[in-house]
Amino acid sequence: MTAVSETILLDGSSLTRAQLVAVARQGASVALDQAQLKHVQRAADFLADKVNCGEPTYGVTTGFGSNADKLLGAHRVRDELPGHQPAEGTLMEELQHNLIITHAVCVGKPFAAEVVRAMLVIRINTLMRGHSGIRVSTLEALAAMLNAGVVPVVPEKGSVGASGDLAPLSHLAIVLLGGGEAFHEGERMPGAQALERAGLKPIRLSFKEGLALNNGTAQMLATGALALDVLGDLLDVADLAAAMTLDAFAGRSGALRPEVHALRPHPGQVDTAAHVRELLDGSTLLDIPYHLVPRFKPWSADAWSEPDDQALSFDIGWDWVPASQRHGREAFYQRFLPFKGGKKHQPQDAYSLRCMPQVHGAVRDAWAQACRVFDIELNSVTDNPLIFPDHADAQFIEEQVVSAGHFHGMPLALAMSYVKAAIPVLASISERRLNKLVDPANNDGLPAFLTGNEDGTDSGFMIVQYTAAALVNDLATRAHPASVYSVPTSANAEDHVSMGANEARHVLDMVEDLGHALALELYTAAQALDYRQEMLNAARRLARRGGWQALAAKVANAPREGQPHREQFVAEVRQLADALCTADDFHAGSRVRQAHAILRQHIAFLHRDRALDGDVAAVCALVQQGGFRAAV
Repeated sequence: MTAVSETILLDGSSLTRAQLVAVARQGASVALDQAQLKHVQRAADFLADKVNCGEPTYGVTTGFGSNADKLLGAHRVRDELPGHQPAEGTLMEELQHNLIITHAVCVGKPFAAEVVRAMLVIRINTLMRGHSGIRVSTLEALAAMLNAGVVPVVPEKGSVGASGDLAPLSHLAIVLLGGGEAFHEGERMPGAQALERAGLKPIRLSFKEGLALNNGTAQMLATGALALDVLGDLLDVADLAAAMTLDAFAGRSGALRPEVHALRPHPGQVDTAAHVRELLDGSTLLDIPYHLVPRFKPWSADAWSEPDDQALSFDIGWDWVPASQRHGREAFYQRFLPFKGGKKHQPQDAYSLRCMPQVHGAVRDAWAQACRVFDIELNSVTDNPLIFPDHADAQFIEEQVVSAGHFHGMPLALAMSYVKAAIPVLASISERRLNKLVDPANNDGLPAFLTGNEDGTDSGFMIVQYTAAALVNDLATRAHPASVYSVPTSANAEDHVSMGANEARHVLDMVEDLGHALALELYTAAQALDYRQEMLNAARRLARRGGWQALAAKVANAPREGQPHREQFVAEVRQLADALCTADDFHAGSRVRQAHAILRQHIAFLHRDRALDGDVAAVCALVQQGGFRAAV
């Protein structure tokens, strides 16, 4: 993480996902809005006044959850036990302290620092609303811990998503009390030592402060928001991969046209089609006449005569369609010359290409819906009970200290369930495009597994597709929604929970594998695009240098002198030569070319088999680090 100088002002109402990411991933610091802190103090003072008046208040003078019917007494009963040493502080302070230390029971590997920092900024921001009863000094201590780089150790598993993320948030708060463990400057150590190294001191909790610190949706919100940030970038990468693949296929652009999508105007679908059109702008490969596209033939020593072409690692060819085989297709052959090369004579591409706006667009819509939900949650109060100190005409404390259910994570959980189901869909359509690129029966004249393989020793990109298939299967098996399976807790006082923390954590893990799957398509599509462009441009050069005779030599079933249909063949191959001679340079869309150039700076074209582990690691890193952002 590279620290940035930006400081994010937290007021409880204006935190954005971009600001959250700046704190979590880029090390931005936070500051507390001084005007809003007056509302924070107002709630704390109100709560202290009610306690001094002896008003019974949930979580302040009562126990929690199924212990809510237990009122705290004026003194400790256990102080009368023989040999018992009196505890320090009041029962109400002990209640808040014990709440934190007994709830910090998560298991598993620790969350990454970025997740914990996101949890901290979310918790601070929601407490800034002034409806939680926390003191200004406690809130300032929490902000100081974040700004000092103290990152509590929060194991990943232990929240059921209601009452909020109790256990993981307790791991955050316990460090503030001088307990637990934390990372400081990358080193793991006891929480008290981390505070000391950062120049901070532990605090003691007052009325309701333990409940304010650990009752909320900060873990599921943090992990989900960070996942949405990654997914937003990957949606653009998916469009780029699809565009590069479409160019590599010399595909059809009709399915991207704006008037087409105006007839079914789902927002994500319309946006995806527009984005892909932009990426492909300037392409001379799209909608190319079928007859111009040669098919791959293995290289041979006599494949090319010109010095500039002798470095090519392939040969090219066509088949001629005699008049006797054109019956019923006369209209087609009036428009297209009777040569079969790489492109199949069909007016539409496979679904993975033609339906890409619909599929990518549906995933965009799932992402947009989750973003809407998470943007609301970023500036919401999610603990319990809620304090309304300004309801001055209230007759009873229950009208000003209200027990509600804002800690319940179902809004986030269902939004994540939607995204969770969408991620394998995007990975799956990407893998299907990759598979088409390497399959000689379906790749429109490209070499099998995108390698020349003259001697039968090369596997090329064969196993790249295996890895993509494994990723798709793994993502699909993780797509089952956690939110549909509630396991009651707290002796059935909390009889319906959201499991939103598991849901969001799964999504954060899944977007990483989605990035890998898309990276593999880009890696493969770049190889295919090189072949397609070079094969077409080799045909163009051949026609310009050697005329129709040189081109005729590449037609497998060309009739020789004196054979039937020779004159007809010569006339038609001349037309093919003329069409190639007058064609512009064959190249991909401008943004696709830019992305291709970025990839080729790190990974060379695969002329012959080599170790591919470094290639795969490099392209995955490019996607993960936003290396294609300039192109998309």
